[in-house]
Amino acid sequence: MKLCMIGTGYVGLVSGVCFSDLGNDVICVDKDISKINQLKKGNIPIYEPGLSELVIKNYKNKRLTFSTDINNSIKKSDIIFICVGTPTKKNSSSADLRQIYSVANKISSSINKFKIIITKSTVPVTTGDEIEKIISKKNNKNKFSIVSNPEFLREGEAIRDFIFPDRIVIGSNDKKSNSILKNLYSPLISKGAQYIHTSRRAAELIKYASNSFLATKITFINEMANLCEKIGINIEDISIGMGLDKRIGSRFLRAGPAYGGSCFPKDTKAIISTSDKFKTNLSVIKSVIKSNENRSNLLLNRIYEILNKKIKNKKITFLGVTFKANTDDMRDSSSLKMIPTLSKKGAIIKYFDPTGYKIEFEKNKNVFYEKSVKKSVEGSDLVIIHTEWNDFKSINFKNLVKGKKFIIYDMRNIYSPAKIKAQGFKYFSIGR
Repeated sequence: MKLCMIGTGYVGLVSGVCFSDLGNDVICVDKDISKINQLKKGNIPIYEPGLSELVIKNYKNKRLTFSTDINNSIKKSDIIFICVGTPTKKNSSSADLRQIYSVANKISSSINKFKIIITKSTVPVTTGDEIEKIISKKNNKNKFSIVSNPEFLREGEAIRDFIFPDRIVIGSNDKKSNSILKNLYSPLISKGAQYIHTSRRAAELIKYASNSFLATKITFINEMANLCEKIGINIEDISIGMGLDKRIGSRFLRAGPAYGGSCFPKDTKAIISTSDKFKTNLSVIKSVIKSNENRSNLLLNRIYEILNKKIKNKKITFLGVTFKANTDDMRDSSSLKMIPTLSKKGAIIKYFDPTGYKIEFEKNKNVFYEKSVKKSVEGSDLVIIHTEWNDFKSINFKNLVKGKKFIIYDMRNIYSPAKIKAQGFKYFSIGR
């Protein structure tokens, strides 16, 4: 099939590349000329394991092309995926849909035959209705179909999640588009993916409901970890004991910093905005947002306690600063709150992350990037394990920096307390 992905951000690029790898002809379109030129050279703007190889392979095979010509790309294609950003509006909790509606207007002017137009971006309920209204102004309704097909890709696991999805959700109000899309996804359905056909509005809400529930699980186990620290219980015992119940499941029950990234923070806020619009109180999700926003403050207070409230001139190392491992995504990472706060209190911060230097800390005083774990921990008073990269899981701190005994605060519980203490280090972790 001939597909057009509008937007080469995380969702558009990964989905487009994977669709091309399944044998489809895919055009990835973006208004950013520099980004498109880099993609043509095989340079990937995001860190995602395995993505670069797939881009190069399918670009060489001419199943994957990159373009800035949105009108021509739409005309050449049968199925159009809208994959642009839907960030939170400034001074609001609702989703900013300006890019979505801008794309809808461009599609409206470029329809030359029947098109299936799919929102892959995460959008509030009724967005599909608005897109349909925009395109209907210039086109007869029998020339297009508007579909919601939310993505469920985890950063760092996106290619695997695309190829082996738990479910494929198609929200459409007509049989023709449903039949075509079931055929498009047939290679994944044959591998065991559940294909779910719903109304368009239901598909839009499934995405928000899923992310809100996962955010709730993370927040719940973080609050349980707070209780465990007060009464001397290991949170990992609680996670295992709960997770073995099939009704609950073990995933997303790992205590740590606040959740971050491109989805959970904005999507929990957006669903609250939708609930306000429809005069419904989602009190659980409101509590999740409030608890998560306070999480970084709670962990900062723990750092103050560990250092006996003497922060000025203390040398603090952060190992990992992204919101989670296997991604370079800094969006809503708790390090964005912790590092500037500690810097303002006079601490000297060094950090190492496998994805390199972060421009986000450029304006912070006394914050320095180091190119190795060894350099980053030299001379430190406190080493904070902020992100659970595999690079950090087998560090022997005793051999790494001989003679220097710093404090270790493991915010991801990746080490055995007994082993670290046996090496002569003071060790603190989460909920144990």
